[in-house]
Amino acid sequence: MLRSLYNWTLAKATHPLAEVWLALFSAMEASFFPVPPHPLLGVMCLAEPKKAVRFSAIATAGSVLGGLLGYAIGYFLFASVGKQLLEMLHLAESFPQAACYLRAHGWEIIIVKGVLPIPFKLITISAGFIKMSLVTFLFASIISRSISFMIVGGLFQLFGAPIKRVIDKYLGLVTIGFVVFVVGGFVLAGMLTGGSGGTDPDAVRCATATLANF
Repeated sequence: MLRSLYNWTLAKATHPLAEVWLALFSAMEASFFPVPPHPLLGVMCLAEPKKAVRFSAIATAGSVLGGLLGYAIGYFLFASVGKQLLEMLHLAESFPQAACYLRAHGWEIIIVKGVLPIPFKLITISAGFIKMSLVTFLFASIISRSISFMIVGGLFQLFGAPIKRVIDKYLGLVTIGFVVFVVGGFVLAGMLTGGSGGTDPDAVRCATATLANF
C-alpha cells in the first residue's frame, strides 16, 4: 500500500496542477497522510531546477497550514480522532515522548525537528494536545519546515537523479528506518536542547513518558 501511495504521489509531478498537488500533499502529511511530500518536491525540482526555491516555499506554506489541522486534532479531537490516527500511523508509542519534550522545550523541539527524522504530524498533534501557544507553534513551524524542504530542494538541485533512484529502490527500508529513528530523534533533540553538559533530566523523564503522565 505504501508503494502504491508513493507512486500515486509521484505521478502528480507531471500534472498541470503539480504545484497545487504539492501544497495539498504537504498539508495532508502535516496532519494525517503517511507519505511525505519530499519525493514529489524532489521530482519537481529535478524537472525544473530553477524553480526549486519556489517549489520549496510552496511545500513549506502547505505544510505549515496543514500543521494547523494537526494542532486542532490534538487540541480539540485527541480522544476521538487523534489517538486512532496515531495508532494507524504507528506513532502512538512515540506520542508521549513527543508531548513530553514539547512541554519541556517548546519551540526548540519544533525547530530542531527540521533536521531530525521526526514525523511532523507527530509534532503538530502533540503541540495541540499540550496546548502550546499557537503563535509560538506557527513561528517555529515556519522555520522548521523551511529547513526541511529547502534541504531537499537543494539536494535534488545539486545531485539530481541519483537521489530519486535511492528513494525508489529503498522506499521500504527508508520508511522502516524513519520509524525506528523517531525515538532516537527525540533523544538527540533532548540532548541538543539540554543546555550545558551533564545529563538532561528531561531526556530521562521523557524516555519513559506515558499518556498517564498527562
